[in-house]
Amino acid sequence: MSEIGPGAEDRAERARKLFAGPIAFLKSAPALQHLPGPSVPEIAFAGRSNVGKSSLLNALTNRNGLARTSVTPGRTQELNYFDVGSPLVFRLVDMPGYGFAKAPKDVVKKWRFLVNDYLRGRQVLKRTLVLIDSRHGIKDVDREVLEMLDVAAVSYRIVLTKADKIKATELEAVHAATETEARRHPAAHPGVIATSSEKGMGIAELRTAVLEAVES
Repeated sequence: MSEIGPGAEDRAERARKLFAGPIAFLKSAPALQHLPGPSVPEIAFAGRSNVGKSSLLNALTNRNGLARTSVTPGRTQELNYFDVGSPLVFRLVDMPGYGFAKAPKDVVKKWRFLVNDYLRGRQVLKRTLVLIDSRHGIKDVDREVLEMLDVAAVSYRIVLTKADKIKATELEAVHAATETEARRHPAAHPGVIATSSEKGMGIAELRTAVLEAVES
């Protein structure tokens, strides 16, 4: 749902300018001891390995190669940090994809520990954006992550990806069902944003939502 209020237009414009400005890859952190200092707010991105996370990050930042898209889903096994703004305003954190069946069990376990520890212990984490493929809706593997976020008391918001891949009527139904499910989760933001990296749908709204979370 779009934000409505006297500051909404101002925030939307500030978000547009911020994402049009300097954004740079900072580092990859394979373990918590490699995280950058907790000096600015962080917005994390979570999602299944083939949900289109890298494509959405590239669309959000209007940069084709900022987040690398892998031919083999599940390749990202680290927390990837991106600095937004100069001077620095906040950081985007690309978390390892989850639920990819071909990944070895010990690798899956490592991902889970890394993500869980990061979510539970990161004081500057303002919000996690949980990406869900519009064509499939929320799956059991997604629900596990939502419940993990609820338990960790980490504020999160669901973002639908690949919204251009289904009919408008189907998207409307998925959107409504997802918002209904979000309301059942104590740590979830009630509004769900539908996006398409290819068509640019919902990208401006998502930028505004990111800045809103940063400033909250």
